[in-house]
Amino acid sequence: MPDPPLTSFGEQQCRDLNARFPYHDSVDLLVSSPLRRTIQTTLLSFTPEIARGVKNFALPEIQETSDLPCDTGSNLSNLKRDFGDEPVDLSLVPEDWDSKKGKWAAEQNAIEARCLDARKWLKSRNESHIVVVSHGGLLHYITEDWTASEKFQGRKWSFLKRVTKKFYPDAYYYYFIGTGWENTEFRSYRFVDEDGGNASLVETEESRTRRNDESKPLTKAEKTQLRETATKNWEAQGYEKASKV
Repeated sequence: MPDPPLTSFGEQQCRDLNARFPYHDSVDLLVSSPLRRTIQTTLLSFTPEIARGVKNFALPEIQETSDLPCDTGSNLSNLKRDFGDEPVDLSLVPEDWDSKKGKWAAEQNAIEARCLDARKWLKSRNESHIVVVSHGGLLHYITEDWTASEKFQGRKWSFLKRVTKKFYPDAYYYYFIGTGWENTEFRSYRFVDEDGGNASLVETEESRTRRNDESKPLTKAEKTQLRETATKNWEAQGYEKASKV
């Protein structure tokens, strides 16, 4: 299904996040992928911020990585039609953002390049506490954090559909194979100042403690190995393509 909206189960997950998120008072900017489900997630999960007029941008660089129909966005005119009366700023979304070609391709080098652009844009902002609402695959790229990226790998869609249909009849998108992020999970990151032009991020200790992550920090070689394993599996599953030389 092209650019599907949230299911009723997904909407409830967002309301639950809205209730448990502890930092509503600190947030001074909202940024979401322009896919329907992420725009809806932002609008449903951060109602206190919306109510006090916090700016809400749709940023095409943080769209999901694959070119499958469910991960391909709607054209800009349809977004304007469907969200024109909602508090979301679509001014950063170009006409070709949903083409999955060139800058927007589902290829590793293109994904890395637009994630770098997104990090630089976020770092250049004057706001101090920014909420970014994106997708499991993309979040590994933008944070450069590949820990647990194999969390759901090796499971079969048929099994997941059978389980989710039994317990959550409309929860078709509850799982995303091959990422370490669950739906409506939130983590906190800060920029590393001494990284040159990469605008690198590192997860805060408070965030690691909140999700009971007691693992020791990975070496550069370990991070590289995790990334290569994850992207190879995603390529095999059809979620992204190898970089073009």
